[in-house]
Amino acid sequence: MTRSGFACFVGRPNAGKSTLTNALVGTKIAIISSKPQTTRHIIRGIVNRPDAQLVLIDTPGLHKPRTLLGERLNDLVHETWSEVDVIGVCLPANERIGPGDEFLVGEIAKLSKRPQLVALATKSDLVAPARMAQHLLKIASLEEKLGIRWASIIPVSAVTDDQVDIVADELFKLLPEGPLFYPDGEVTDEPTEVRIAELIREAALEGVRDELPHSLMVTIDEMGLREGRPANRPLLDIYASMIVERDSQKGIMIGYRGERLREVGSAARKEIAELVGTPVHLDLRVKVVKEWQRDPKALNRLGF
Repeated sequence: MTRSGFACFVGRPNAGKSTLTNALVGTKIAIISSKPQTTRHIIRGIVNRPDAQLVLIDTPGLHKPRTLLGERLNDLVHETWSEVDVIGVCLPANERIGPGDEFLVGEIAKLSKRPQLVALATKSDLVAPARMAQHLLKIASLEEKLGIRWASIIPVSAVTDDQVDIVADELFKLLPEGPLFYPDGEVTDEPTEVRIAELIREAALEGVRDELPHSLMVTIDEMGLREGRPANRPLLDIYASMIVERDSQKGIMIGYRGERLREVGSAARKEIAELVGTPVHLDLRVKVVKEWQRDPKALNRLGF
């Protein structure tokens, strides 16, 4: 007998979903940033055990959309809810449970086929025991208030690896019996090209102004091993574009005399080389696509 199934983490932006996904998978498959709404598409991470397989789906944070992109990301979240076996609701312990959290759980409660629900008090390393106790009581009170039932409530810190194994055990326990979906050893089904674009975006998000993260997108224009190199000295050439919405944002991304662009390229190149196991030459350009978050044709071209 084997168990297999799908689980997703939901929560407000910056609730620790991607960090927890990476901790459970055991490698970095989702980029991390302090900027809200960093996750832009569905990312699947695969956790294997001898008799079971858990497919973790990292989703964008549910939010009040201000653009067509925001609406489409919210649609992705709702579609995922109806397809998974377990939903882990991330409720950061260092923040009070507010109307946004209650709205999120209330939306899950409306599902005609409701998955099993696990409450995750994320970022447990940031609070004292007394504060955590209050937080857990508040989480428990949502059952009666919103008409749901938690399969379990677990404090967890992905940063300090505290109780990550407990979360994994609980998720595996709630999976149905079934065949394995992916070969043993795979950690994600995300194409390498997409992962590289995300690593560039992660590097670009560091230190930029608050309004820029939502406007930033990265595409890989061309990628391949350089011809004529010795077999023991390969070099991967990557030509990528960072897309923004306004000329002023282009100036921010390039920086004074190109300094900012060089910093992003240097940081991204290290991460990419670690991912692909090959030295990398990264050629970065910045392009302006006016109001691409609101343009249906631009969104379609960019894969949204």
